[in-house]
Amino acid sequence: MRVDRNVLTDPVRLEAVELYRLLLPVSPMPMDALAALAARLLAAPMAGLTLLGDGEEFISAAHGLPEPLCGQRRLSQNYSLCKYVVSADHVLAVTDMRDGGDPELSSHPLLTEYGVRSFLSVPVRDAQDRPIGALTVLDTEPRRWSDENTTQLLEVEKLLRPPTETPARSTVIAALDSAALLDSVQQALAAVDVRGTVVGFNTSAERLLGFDRTEIYGRHLDECLMPAYNDQPVGEALVRLFARPPAWPVRRPISLRHRDGHRILVDAAITVVHGAAGALACVFITDLSGQRAAEERAEHSDSFLSALLDSLAVGVLACDAGGDIVVLNRALREIHGFPDTEDVPEDYGSIVDGFLYDADHRPMPWADTPLMRARAGEVVRDADIVVEVPGHRSRTFAVTAQPIVGRDGLRRGAVSVAHEVTALRRVEQFRACHLRVEQAFKGAATVAEAAPRVLEAVVTTLGWPAAELFLIDEISGELQAAGHWCVDGFEAGNFFGHTPVKGLGVTGRVWQTGRPVWVPEIAADANLSTPFERERVDICLRNGIHTVIAVPVTDGDSLLGVLTCYAGAAEDLENLLTVLLDGVAAQIGVFVALRRAQELARQLARAQDDFISLVGHELRTPLTSIAVHAGVLAEDGARFDDDSRQSVDAIARNAADLQTIISTLLELAGLDSGHLPLTIAPVDLAGVIDEAVAAAAEHIAAHDVRLLTDVPDGVVVEGDAARLREVLRDLLSNAVKYSPDGGEIRVGLRLDADMAELRITDEGIGTPVEERERVFDRFYRGRNVRHHGTHGHGLGLSLARTIVQLHGGTIRLLDHAPTGTAVVVRLPQRHA
Repeated sequence: MRVDRNVLTDPVRLEAVELYRLLLPVSPMPMDALAALAARLLAAPMAGLTLLGDGEEFISAAHGLPEPLCGQRRLSQNYSLCKYVVSADHVLAVTDMRDGGDPELSSHPLLTEYGVRSFLSVPVRDAQDRPIGALTVLDTEPRRWSDENTTQLLEVEKLLRPPTETPARSTVIAALDSAALLDSVQQALAAVDVRGTVVGFNTSAERLLGFDRTEIYGRHLDECLMPAYNDQPVGEALVRLFARPPAWPVRRPISLRHRDGHRILVDAAITVVHGAAGALACVFITDLSGQRAAEERAEHSDSFLSALLDSLAVGVLACDAGGDIVVLNRALREIHGFPDTEDVPEDYGSIVDGFLYDADHRPMPWADTPLMRARAGEVVRDADIVVEVPGHRSRTFAVTAQPIVGRDGLRRGAVSVAHEVTALRRVEQFRACHLRVEQAFKGAATVAEAAPRVLEAVVTTLGWPAAELFLIDEISGELQAAGHWCVDGFEAGNFFGHTPVKGLGVTGRVWQTGRPVWVPEIAADANLSTPFERERVDICLRNGIHTVIAVPVTDGDSLLGVLTCYAGAAEDLENLLTVLLDGVAAQIGVFVALRRAQELARQLARAQDDFISLVGHELRTPLTSIAVHAGVLAEDGARFDDDSRQSVDAIARNAADLQTIISTLLELAGLDSGHLPLTIAPVDLAGVIDEAVAAAAEHIAAHDVRLLTDVPDGVVVEGDAARLREVLRDLLSNAVKYSPDGGEIRVGLRLDADMAELRITDEGIGTPVEERERVFDRFYRGRNVRHHGTHGHGLGLSLARTIVQLHGGTIRLLDHAPTGTAVVVRLPQRHA
């Protein structure tokens, strides 16, 4: 389909369209009936007569069209079919819009939104044969239009052709039907002669007063309408009227009698006209009763609307088309501090200019407010505005605004509604604040390092000027300053760094009670009365601080410190702010407790290392001497009796045990510290397992257990072969030690992705679930092992786990049904 913009925008054609828009509605033939005739002739469900203007299409007649299309009697040209007919200036028949192969028709809104599939359209022409519109029938089913259909539609279109000649003006005026003219007047009209007899009464007067003209003609006004004319007889008024006819109509409010007897208040415009029948008084009558009722209803509606607006908890603001404020309800007056009884300030925009900020706290000029944007035609949804009236707390409002449009489509003004969301935005801000606090802790090694960033997050979230953190010293038990933060321009001076006194001041009271303290106005708080407290109050007031809130920093039931925040104005969200600050204080408490626990762990580890060093260096030499001398005595055993030889053997055996324990401890310490590094090289695990099994063969035979292996070749990892043999030796030793006589031990190896998994199972006494992690701790032995009486030091599994972890692997204990233990070692093939 082609659209010719030159044809559509031709000014001569558009002028003809405007003329026909005026002529067609007053045509003697009803236009909608003509559209219905076209639809019936062609057996189509819809038909329309449209005139194509500049940028839009006017519907002059419609039959069966959907209400959204023809409700306003005009269409956007996006929905137009007429533009194709006018551009082509000939009949247009489309069998199926969807499958016709024309991309413009296949995506046309009439098809996609209303299901129109086919149409037949003929041009509508003016007297000069110019195409000004189209007569179109439409169907929701595909349809092939016949030549007869086209002929029928063209015959209907001919009925729309105007006369080709215009009669002379004098002929037109002479041909006017005066009765028809009076009846066409919408205003009620009555005409009386000089005697007061009714000689004229139009249709509008019949509707207004209830009289039929046939029953009122020839009767005197006093007999039928009974006018009340300023309590004067109507005859005298008529005499004066005819004696001196006014140059302009005389207007008087009078009352007339309705046919059913009730009185009607009307406005009468009376004038005298002269004709062939003499002078007549013509009275144009306007019903004032409806106007009076409308005025009363409007007054009632205004009162109702004012009461409704003032009862709303949201702020409502409206302006007219010029931008002047016409509505300012009570809630909005309270926000700005305006009295209820005063009129809306004429300079409202300049008054609030400087108090308004956007969500990013940038100043918002009055011209950029949602109301002014809506006045310009924009619809604004939930725009955040921060209101900061001097001397009052900061408040946040979500504002929605939209233009007020009249029935004629013109903007009459705008209205905005403001709903306070201060608490909601505070919650959202604190959620972000908690994340910032968490990030500050993640990047800090100490409390002193984290404190400024944590306090900055709190202060900037609240919009307050300063905050301070105090912590209880672990040694002295005193509360000491641990960090502070303030906004730029805050004259800190001697504000920060003071030493709190327990039970005095806001911070000291929290220190004493362990409960939050909120002081909305420190200058008026009678509890702050001691010299120390008054000094702190004076310092705060000099820095513009009026409100203080402090919350305890705890770890469980232990008080660790106090978080104190300072504000310039009172806040009335005490509970919310206290809860949210409690959350930040809890984060601080967790961090402080964690750092102290880590420091304690470091001290314990250092003490353990010192102990191991002591054992290794201070005991190893004397033990070596004892072991050597015990060996010498054992070699000379022939000189001793049996008891003495047993004593010498016991000394040698126990000295050897102590040497083994010391060597293992030193080995663990060396591995943990990195002084004993691994020697990494490719290791064939099958070979390591075979060597470990061979070394344990004598021990296995002595305990009468069976050893079964499922070890494939070619499983190679990067590791320290000697250390891995130690792991296998200790695990096999444990499996044999705790297996019953005749028991079975299985050793399996498999490759799982890039991990080698070694599994050793036995049928021994097993390990309780709750102790499976602890058995890897140094010197720990399970309770069932202790009760079983099996000898051991509790170091073998500790050494095994250390070696496995240094290889980047894992080791764990699992159940082995129906009894026993499964040890699973997983090692990566590539060493990191």
